[in-house]
Amino acid sequence: MSKSTPPPGTSDILPEEAPTWNFLEDSAKKIFSLYGYGELRTPIFEYTEVFQRGLGNETEVVKKEMYTFEDRGGRSLTLRPEGTAGVMRSLSGTDALNGVEHRVFYIGPMFRGERPAAGRRRQFHQIGVENAGKVSPELDAECIAMLVHYLNEIKISGFTLYLNTRGVASDRPAAEEALRTYFAPHIDSMCDDCKERFQRNIWRILDCKQENCRKVIDNAPDAADFFSQESKDYFKKVCNALTAMGIDYVIEPRLVRGLDYYVHTVFELTHPGLGGQTAIAGGGRYELMLPESNKPIQGVGFAAGMERLIMVREALGVPPLLPEHPKLFLASMGDKALAFNIALSAKLRKAGIRTALELESKSLKSQMRSADRLKAAYSIVIGDSELESGKAMLKNMSDSTQKEVKLTLEDLKNELC
Repeated sequence: MSKSTPPPGTSDILPEEAPTWNFLEDSAKKIFSLYGYGELRTPIFEYTEVFQRGLGNETEVVKKEMYTFEDRGGRSLTLRPEGTAGVMRSLSGTDALNGVEHRVFYIGPMFRGERPAAGRRRQFHQIGVENAGKVSPELDAECIAMLVHYLNEIKISGFTLYLNTRGVASDRPAAEEALRTYFAPHIDSMCDDCKERFQRNIWRILDCKQENCRKVIDNAPDAADFFSQESKDYFKKVCNALTAMGIDYVIEPRLVRGLDYYVHTVFELTHPGLGGQTAIAGGGRYELMLPESNKPIQGVGFAAGMERLIMVREALGVPPLLPEHPKLFLASMGDKALAFNIALSAKLRKAGIRTALELESKSLKSQMRSADRLKAAYSIVIGDSELESGKAMLKNMSDSTQKEVKLTLEDLKNELC
């Protein structure tokens, strides 16, 4: 395998792609700030126990997908497979554990040892939010509304919001017994993963994507039927709040999400533009245990995969954002002109004008080819006569019109800004 290409499941983000990535990130900062969220940056690796205890040892992520290593001190560390556990680890040192609300968002790379496929990578990037400390169905609905607002901002439409409730821990025994009774006569015909899940964590069966298993899963009892009235009322309030905000949703009784910390509300947004991997974002309310803590931290949040968001934008025909091109190209005729242009370019750049020039002696034809390649908006050719007069012709590269200008910073700023 060529060492000039990135490892499988990873990719470079090239300069012509970066503006779209920056747009997604800048839009997130803009929209989330409207809801009172501030950015939090955590390390890309944590103590392994943060994920084992926070996500649950029986989750697919912890059992099969984490990149874990031992440092020189013999400590077990893991590249973060998701953002919530690290964020909650950070907030556990605040008063969020005592019910005080904290609103944060994060942007960055995550790592999972999955088989690479379209929309699934070993290093991928997420934009996510966490609202920690307080518990209310209205907060859950606002979190979902903020995600929808963000997708609208980045010109993604045509998605479907799926919604469900996981209840709380005290609701689970009766629901698990009903699911076990239903799946028991079918389990031998289901995939090996489902057979293992039947023994270890019956809820994970509902998340299986195998077509043969889906036929069985689709007829399973609705776990919410076995939940307490309090949990049902909580979910109803979430639905009512979303309706009041004009947000459409589909209740999907089989939606459980892939992590064990979820309680009450879970949600997922899908889009047909992704093909097989349709999910573009998801999340829910959770209770997350952390090392050295006997009290769970409460929160609600979501994460959206940036690679998938870009794929959906492409499927929708949204044009990618392009790099900003030079506003002015300075062409030099001779060594004196080159020295002058080097000094002038420094002043122009400090004034906020994107400026390009060749930093070695080249023919005028070669320099103008560079101006075309860089897609400069304007160009100026400076030689001995221009240096003597202090004036030159400013050429509009799109229509070839020209205008004489003084070679001073103020005059160039007036013409270019």
